[in-house]
Amino acid sequence: MSNRFELSDLRLFLHIVESGSITAGAARAHMALASASARIRNMEDALGTALLERGRRGVQTTDAGRALAHHARMMAQQMEQLRDELGQYAQGLKGHIRLLCNTSAMTEFLPEVLARFLARHPHTDIELEEKLSYEVVQAVVDGVADVGIIADSTDSGPLQTYPFRQDHLVAVLSKKHPLARRKSLDFAELLGEDFVGLSGDSALQRHLSGHATRAGKRLQYRVRLRSFEGICRMVEHQVGVAVIPQTAATTNAAHMEIRAIPLADGWSRRHLLICVRGLEGLPGHTRELIHALQSHP
Repeated sequence: MSNRFELSDLRLFLHIVESGSITAGAARAHMALASASARIRNMEDALGTALLERGRRGVQTTDAGRALAHHARMMAQQMEQLRDELGQYAQGLKGHIRLLCNTSAMTEFLPEVLARFLARHPHTDIELEEKLSYEVVQAVVDGVADVGIIADSTDSGPLQTYPFRQDHLVAVLSKKHPLARRKSLDFAELLGEDFVGLSGDSALQRHLSGHATRAGKRLQYRVRLRSFEGICRMVEHQVGVAVIPQTAATTNAAHMEIRAIPLADGWSRRHLLICVRGLEGLPGHTRELIHALQSHP
C-alpha cells in the first residue's frame, strides 16, 4: 500500500495533534468526524504503525506520530514560503539567486558583470557569498546555492560546468626586493618572507595557507587589508610580499613600484568554471544570469 499522503491528510493530522482530539481536529479541518477518523486509519494502515494513542481524554502521538508531525510542520512551512514566493512572482516582484564563488571571482570578475545583469533585471536579487571552491561545490550539490563559480582544479562531482574566466595567481614584490628581477618564482621560495594578505576569512588566503601547510610551512602575515590595491601599496613600501590574482596585480603595477611575477606552481594557473545542478531545473532568471556570466564584455 502506498504511504504517500495528501497535504490535506497532513494538515488534518496536525490539527488533531495540536488540539489533542480527533473531534476538534476534524472541526478545525472542516471535516466530518467519521471522514477524519477514516483518513487517520488509512494513514496508519499505509505506514503499518500507530500514529495516535486514543484515550478518554483525547489522543496523544506515538513516536511515529511525533516524527510525522515534525515533518508535516516542515512541509507546511515550505508550502507557505512557496505561496509567498509565487505570489511575489505573480505581482511582478523579486526573483532571488544565491551565487557562491571564490575570492578572484568575487573581486576581479563578478562586480561588472553582475552590475550589468542587475541593471537589466530590476526584479531579480542576487545573494553573493565567498567560499573555497570545494565548499561551493558542496553547497550547489546540496541545493544551498543556485549557482557556483569554482577553480577547475576542484572536483565538480555531478554538477554541470561551463567556462567562466581564466584566473592566474602571481607573486607581487616591491621592485626593490632581491627576487624582483626573476621571471618566475616557486611559491615555496616566498614562504620565508613576511606576507601581506586579505583581511577576514578570505577564500584566497585559506587557499594559500593550505598550499603552505602542504609545503611544511606557515604563512606569516605582517598586515591584512580589505583590498588588493591596499595589499599592493603595502608591498610597494616593502612591508612584505603577496600572492594575488594576475588581473589585480597588473592593474596596480601600472602605477606602483611593484612587479607581478608568475608562479611556477601548477595550481596557480586556473580556469574558473560556472557550476549548477542542471540548467533544465533552473528558473528563467537564473538561466539568464548564467548566460550573462558566460558572455565576455
